[in-house]
Amino acid sequence: MANVNMALRNRKTGFDRDSSFGKSDRDDRLSQVCAIAHVKVLPIQSRSFPFLSGPHFLTDGIVDDKTIRGAREAKIPLRKFTEQFKEAFFEDIETLRIKRADEFPAATDQLYIDKMIEMIAILISRGFAYQAEDKSVYFRINKFPGYGRLAHFDLTQLQSTGRVKHDEYDKEHIGDFALWKAWDEEDGDVGWESPWGRGRPGWHIECSAMATALLGEQIDIHCGGVDNIFPHHEAEIAQAEGVTGKKFVRYWLHCAHLLVDGQKMSKSLGNFYTLPDLLEKGYTGREIRYALMRVHYRAPLNFTWGGMNEARESLGRIDDWLARLRETAAEKIDKEKNTTHPDQQFEQALDDDLNISSALGFLFESIRETNRAMDRGELDSASANSWLNWWERVNSVLDLETEAEVVVPAEVAQFAKDRENARREKNWKRGDELRDRISALGWEVRDTKDGQKLTPRGRSG
Repeated sequence: MANVNMALRNRKTGFDRDSSFGKSDRDDRLSQVCAIAHVKVLPIQSRSFPFLSGPHFLTDGIVDDKTIRGAREAKIPLRKFTEQFKEAFFEDIETLRIKRADEFPAATDQLYIDKMIEMIAILISRGFAYQAEDKSVYFRINKFPGYGRLAHFDLTQLQSTGRVKHDEYDKEHIGDFALWKAWDEEDGDVGWESPWGRGRPGWHIECSAMATALLGEQIDIHCGGVDNIFPHHEAEIAQAEGVTGKKFVRYWLHCAHLLVDGQKMSKSLGNFYTLPDLLEKGYTGREIRYALMRVHYRAPLNFTWGGMNEARESLGRIDDWLARLRETAAEKIDKEKNTTHPDQQFEQALDDDLNISSALGFLFESIRETNRAMDRGELDSASANSWLNWWERVNSVLDLETEAEVVVPAEVAQFAKDRENARREKNWKRGDELRDRISALGWEVRDTKDGQKLTPRGRSG
């Protein structure tokens, strides 16, 4: 079975170090169109990767300079500070029908802290890392010949600044990066004991540790934004390969940035939109999903209101086409008509580096041709059924069709009601037991700001 690492570093969602923490407005940071579009490859990856088979996960790395600073300013524990961002993130991916990853490892779990410490110890023993006079442990980049290869940096042409303890830096400040940061007063109650003293992991080692712990020493596919290539992904490679001696990742998928009306999203420019903003304007989750997925992940996505209206029109074309096909498929008697069947061009396009633009082009070309055939009365019911069966496969990836009303079984509904009462009474153990019973019946229960939500397992929105 292939190991598929969906390690998407979602900007401004609480799952990435580039998050703008420290403010109190949850929507400003969590539910941005920018956040979702920055990983616009995710809606397609999460549903097309099952064709490959294999586990995938999204990392939940929260031990960084910004989150610690935000928790300190809010005067609440780090875990409580980040929990609100996680909840909003899951609400948003549900709205956008993004299929959940198999795992959401947390960097603060002791299991992964132990793995980080183990990896750092190995790197020290092999000469790749050292403890400096500030008591922090750093990776020695000049000992790893491949450092900079992913970002196409020639280290001989760059001047090292010595050591870099901060999480964020660029090639102008390249240097040995922190694996373990010695505790200081600004860290507050955030810290773990280690052979090098109390401290906390650096940004980069968290992902290497969680990825190898869950997926093994080698990963088939690793995803992220273009801004993560350096320094984060370069560091991940150096750490993992320094420990295992094996190629860490076979394929990297990096998505380009989001623009709004051709410019970077910014409050000062007045083009800063959140997902709730779009919903309040009357757009649906599937319309937003379509608008964000229709551009190839390596191409910049330019968000416009005109583009949102185009998304709505495109979905209307799909809805009308499906209604016509179903009417034709229901015909009891077939006259002598031309029989047509879809080919594999949609799948072939996705096989070509997830070329969603080409795949959607084939979809709408097929809609146009089959509509013409139906206009002429030349599409028989067998052909209509063939196209509908093809659409089921296509929609398993796109997930764009309007949803039929989901009926919750009485037993599941009762368990959910009992769980709600248990949580109201703060009987968390009973609540967890009821969640497990609901899961055993093939349903997922999620706690949202609007209360519990039940969905059949396998549906993410």
